[in-house]
Formats: sequence, structure tokens, C-alpha cells
Amino acid sequence: MNSDPLRGFTPQIPQIFSQQWGQILGMLQPAAGAKAAASAAPLRFDPQKLLQLQQQYQCELTRLLSHSGEAAAEPLKDKRFAADSWRSQPGAALMAQVYLLNARTLQGMADALQADEKTCRRVRFAVEQWSAALAPSNSLAFNPEAQQKLLASQGASLAKGISNLLHDMRQGHLSMTDESRFEVGRNMATTEGAVVFENEFLQLIEYKPLTDEVFERPLLLVPPCINKYYILDLQPENSLIRHAIAQGQRTFVISWRNPDASLAEATWDDYIEKAVIKAIETVREIGGSEQINTLGFCVGGTMLATALSVLAARGESPAASATLLTTLLDFSDTGILDIFIDEPMVQFREWQMGRGGLLKGQELASTFSFLRPNELVWNYVVGNYLQGETPPPFDLLYWNSDATNLPGPFYAWYLRNLYLENKLVQPGALKVCGQALDLSQLDMPVYIYGSREDHIVPVDAAYASTQHVGGPRRFVMGASGHIAGVINPPAKKKRSHWIRDDDHYPERLGDWLAGAREYPGSWWDDWSEWLAQQGGSKVAAPQRYGRGAAFAEIEPAPGRYVRQKAAANG
Repeated sequence: MNSDPLRGFTPQIPQIFSQQWGQILGMLQPAAGAKAAASAAPLRFDPQKLLQLQQQYQCELTRLLSHSGEAAAEPLKDKRFAADSWRSQPGAALMAQVYLLNARTLQGMADALQADEKTCRRVRFAVEQWSAALAPSNSLAFNPEAQQKLLASQGASLAKGISNLLHDMRQGHLSMTDESRFEVGRNMATTEGAVVFENEFLQLIEYKPLTDEVFERPLLLVPPCINKYYILDLQPENSLIRHAIAQGQRTFVISWRNPDASLAEATWDDYIEKAVIKAIETVREIGGSEQINTLGFCVGGTMLATALSVLAARGESPAASATLLTTLLDFSDTGILDIFIDEPMVQFREWQMGRGGLLKGQELASTFSFLRPNELVWNYVVGNYLQGETPPPFDLLYWNSDATNLPGPFYAWYLRNLYLENKLVQPGALKVCGQALDLSQLDMPVYIYGSREDHIVPVDAAYASTQHVGGPRRFVMGASGHIAGVINPPAKKKRSHWIRDDDHYPERLGDWLAGAREYPGSWWDDWSEWLAQQGGSKVAAPQRYGRGAAFAEIEPAPGRYVRQKAAANG
């Protein structure tokens, strides 16, 4: 096969494709520069697919150019070109049609690549990023909708767009919502409670009961430390924390400190021993209970399972149950994030911050946003800057923009041992806090939830946890994605969830689904019923926070730590 994948192909289609392809390859090797990108061109492609792609492209381009009037009248299914102005101006409509054809052709070239799966996924990701960035809708010179607004407003939209741009440059991130409409403690994270313990890693919040009686075993929630805890307590109508309290659960949550230079050398072991295990011990002591119920969300679930495994290795069983929401224990399938993880990348991060430093919160936030570039980046560029609009208020997007730093050693260890080497599911392969870990020692009941459209923790990967824990399991699959699938209150009557009536957990999710039944609405009620079975007897609700002088109220919820901004720490 010809070693140059574009030879014999590029002369017959616009030269822009060879230029774009070289730049796309350069995106995959940012440290190498243009020269290395050019030398990376000898990737191999399926010649039959390229020939078919060439013929399709020439045929479609000829049709568009020779019947431009008819093409302009065709509906554009892409929502970026949904406004009437794109069809009312034939030149704009043709430009959009040609752009979409070019984008499909580049994606077809990526699909024709003959390489290992990881390389193919990286190329497809780079093509998606490049195509999204080059959309004519992103430029005032080519966007008729923005041009019409500019004329109708007599330039006011452009002035407002420039003001929005300067504002976002000052705050250090792209505005996805009207952030002036939200304030943590005023209309976000408002469930009544108090901070009853704090150290350099966390504040522990206890919530005021909403029932006369509570279950004797308290519930501890461990949110991801890469985000603020109030994803679990956005507003009263969609608060998982408030829902748990209303069900009679005496509820506690970890509110992570937003790391600054003082935590730049903190390790994974520090977070497990001094944060998660410390929180477990504190909740047991405050609740006067030998065992508690626990919940971990995303990375918080990984940390919770690690902490419980450390305690199991020490001969301790402080948890009566564990709930794992969209959690990775088995990192063999990490979805789209896998394209970023390989040995050179991990070595670079270890060199960069493995002994100290901070991974800035905005870097993490930008990475996650560009996983969905059209929905979470470019539409806001167009709306905020080209059209001078203020995005509507949306609590979830406010939370999403509230970035959190990570200690470098913590992050580098996490990448190496979990994402790259997948040691957590290998019995005895991983030592944390001086203990060799074995997830099969987790013999308490475990409730495992995965979201069907999750692009961060694929549902197959969430289901894989059923194969590694040692106790009774209950797996539930919900509709939607990583956040919307979890934050799905029953009152909304939205989405569905799937459950099996038996305790059969075959190796593969598809085999489990074959025996599962779909139920309308949220999974929260199923979880509440399951959790009630783990709660023990009912006791009178406590009349005050904490327990004695050792765990007295420090300050009202939501506390100081959740208000710390990553930019101020940077």
C-alpha cells in the first residue's frame, strides 16, 4: 500500500483537505510542531473507503455547486444553521452545506484510517475539534444571523459581545450561564445544616433532619474532589441531599477544600487517610453508630471504595453499605478520556507535578467542555460574543463553571495507577496507606448506578464494578448522561431506569440488560427503598448538630471551603 495516505487522493478534491489533515495530525502531537506533524502523515488508510469517499464528495459537491438555489432551500438539520437567515441568503446556505460536506468527508477519512483503536479514536477526536472550530457560524464575517442582529441593533450587539469577551477574559473562563443570578448559600446549596468538622482537606457538613425520626445509621456522601459538592444540592427541587434527608436519613457530606499552594504536595494517600477515612470515623463518632451508610459519586466513588478497601485490609468494617454513582473501579474502559492517557502523557504529568504543584481547575474544566465542543464551547462563543447575548441562568452550568484545583501528586498518582495501569481491580497490586487492596473484601451491600449516555464513565465501565465487589449487589442503569442521569428528581417524572428482578450479574452489561426491565422516571425512589433496608432502626432525630464539644457547630452550611474559587488559589 502507498505509504502516503493522501497521494492520489488530494489532487482530485480541494487542496484544503491535505492542509487540514496535516493540522489535525499536528493536534495529536502538539509538542512536535508542524514538521513532526508532516512526518506523521504516513498513516495508512483503507483505499476502498477513500475511493468511495472521493466519489461521494465529488458527486455531492457538484450537486451543490450546480444546483445552488435548490441546495439553499434544503433544510439544514444542524442546529448551528437552524435560523431562517441561513436559508434566506443563498450564499450562506451554500457555505453551510459545503462546510457540512467537508466535515463529513474529514470524518470519513478518519473512519478510513487503518491503525490501532486508540489512534483511530484520537484522530476522530481531533477531526471533531477541528471541524467544530472551523464552522462558518463561529465567524461574524460568515454568520448571517449575527450580521442581521448587528444591523438591527445598530452595532449594540457587537459592543455587548466585546464587553462579554472582556468580562470572560477577566474571569478566566467562558460564560455558560448568567453567573450573576447564582450565589452559593443564597440560591445554591441552601439545604440547612452546619459544618461540624474541618481539616486542611475538607469540611464535614451535617444537615438538619426533616423528619421526627431518622435511621440509626448515618449516611455519608463523598462527592468528587474535582468538583464542588453542591452538584448534590443545587436547589431544593433537584437536591439529592435534601431528598435523602426527607427519607429519614441523617445525612453528612464532604465539602472539599479548593487546593492552593499549601496542598501542592498532597497525595492520593493523604486524601484517603486524612479525608475519606477521617470523615467516616467522624460520622461514626457523631452518630454514635458502629456502622454507617456511604455514597460516592464519580471520583468520590473511587476514593470511597479505596478507603473502604484500606479499612477492610486493616480488619475494619465501618460501612453497612456503599452506593457508587457513575464510578470507575475498573479502568479498562474509560470512554473518550482514554484518548488523553498513555505512557508519555503520564510521564509528562509526573515530571511536571508529580512531586508538587497544582493542576489548575480551569484546565480540567476546559478539557471536559471540549469533549462536547459544539454544545459546551462554540455555541457560547457565538451567542456571547458574535450576538452579544447573555446566556440564560442554569444552575447546573453555574456549578460546572465553578472550577476546582487538584494537587499535582494526587493527580499524577491517579493517572498512573488507575487510568493507565488499572491496578485497583488487581488484588494486591495496589498499596494505599500501607495496605494492599482487594476489592473483593468489600462484602457489604453495594448499590451501583450507571448512566446510559455517560461519556465520562461509560455505563459498561460502571457495570463492571459488579464483577469486583464481594458483597450483595444491585445495579441500576439510568437514562441520560454523567450528571443529568444522576440529578434526576422523581417529581420531574423524566427519563427512565432499568433494573433486573434477580441477582444475576453476568460479565457483560448486554447480557444483564437482556433480563432487565425499564421503569419510567427517576431511580431515586428505588435507591431510597434499598437504602432504608440498610439504615437499621428508627431513632429520634437529633436536636443539635455534631456531638459535644469535640464536634460542635463551626459555621452554618454551606461553609467556607465551597466558596473558595480556583482562580484565587491559582
